[in-house]
Amino acid sequence: MTRTEFPMAQVRRRARLAAALGAVVSLLTAGALGIGTATTASAAEGCSVSFKIVNQWSGGFQGDVTVKNLGSPVSSWNLQWTAASGQTVSQAWNATVTQSGSAISAKNVSWNGNLGTNGTATFGFISSGGGTTPSAFTLNGVACTGGVTSSPSATPSTSPSPSVTPSQPTGTTPVAINGQLKVCGVNLCNQYNKPIQLRGMSTHGLQWFWGCYNDASIDVLANDWKADVFRAAMYVNEDGYVTDPAGFTAKVNTLVDEAEQRGMYSIIDFHTLTPGDPNVNLENAKTFFRNVATRNAAKKNVIYEIANEPNGVSWEQIRTYANQVIPIIKAADPDAVILVGTRGWSSLGVSNGATHQEILNAPLNFDNIMYTFHFYAASHKDNYRSEVRAAAAKLPLFVTEWGTVSATGGGAVDIQSSTAWLDLLDSLKISHVNWTYSDANEGSGAFRSGTCAGGNYGTSQLSESGQFVRSRIVTADNFPTS
Repeated sequence: MTRTEFPMAQVRRRARLAAALGAVVSLLTAGALGIGTATTASAAEGCSVSFKIVNQWSGGFQGDVTVKNLGSPVSSWNLQWTAASGQTVSQAWNATVTQSGSAISAKNVSWNGNLGTNGTATFGFISSGGGTTPSAFTLNGVACTGGVTSSPSATPSTSPSPSVTPSQPTGTTPVAINGQLKVCGVNLCNQYNKPIQLRGMSTHGLQWFWGCYNDASIDVLANDWKADVFRAAMYVNEDGYVTDPAGFTAKVNTLVDEAEQRGMYSIIDFHTLTPGDPNVNLENAKTFFRNVATRNAAKKNVIYEIANEPNGVSWEQIRTYANQVIPIIKAADPDAVILVGTRGWSSLGVSNGATHQEILNAPLNFDNIMYTFHFYAASHKDNYRSEVRAAAAKLPLFVTEWGTVSATGGGAVDIQSSTAWLDLLDSLKISHVNWTYSDANEGSGAFRSGTCAGGNYGTSQLSESGQFVRSRIVTADNFPTS
């Protein structure tokens, strides 16, 4: 659809923030640019290296390298090694990696150059070729006399199993039961590697409806609605994050804590909408996600959504943005699930006349990644449902925003189409979050206008949309543990 035909982005004015938590990664192909000159660095007397394969598939693997400086402190470092036959690095994070033939060089980035005696630095990379251990490591030109240790190659699998089987849950909340989430094949899975579905609500813009998100309203969401997940929609523009980065970051962290205290998962939504190209806010995204991922890394309830509704851009532009933001999050919170917006206001490209095939042709090469889909039931019907049905067989999907009404966020509630959508998502175990847990004076608001000022969030205050959505969320979850 054209922007005029798909005005949800324009009318609801949602924005998100993308921030950074790690380092800018620059990957240069060997034939084109070569290794280049090493950054000036004081010599190290030696090092030890730990090489770990964290994921492996037919034709490639993801490796993590931890280097330990055994010598005098250095202000910058350059770790070099010889790749095994046929290995070619295609992507990296937390280091600038270049390759020429079998010679690979990984240089520190701006924030991790200082290595004291016995100090360590860790970075990761994606490589084609088998997972054979690299050899001949040197740090700033000095051989790693401490040797190289390596973890056994991981068995290729779309459903990795934990090394230790978790014990049965001791609580009854969604987070207590499911623990740290992960992506298994095309599913969102819990700590027992079982596919699950989360159901919940999204805030409206925090700059407009902050008064709706207090202890009483969040208690109702968790205890009466029995929601599994609460999405904090932090607009980047539209009087959002860019006007007060520290203040909006604090608001998001507050909602993460409120959700955690009630056993709900929390989606941190960098709500980009206008402009539609997330690369415009790339530096804001890096800063924001560096801060929130570092602060919330120890929590099990946090999911990161890095670009709400990209529009007016290609999948390749979105992919370029994601390849710079995701490593920042992973540097601080390596186990987190990360949600990536798709073309055409997160419609998998359908609203631009495309399909999910463009993602299949150029997927993101990280683990624990899911792709977002948004719909508004009165506007998006059978052709959109057909696309989701087809895509769900090949891609991990998460519906981070949907409405019972039209794409404007207003109009009449379409119960028939909303029911068809939720029945489909239930059958596919696709998680979903409704827009919007607020008293916005529009059809998508869950509460009647003026509710938040009064402080009563009971069922008598629900709008038609709120009544329907609550009826679908409040039904019992199915969280398998064995």
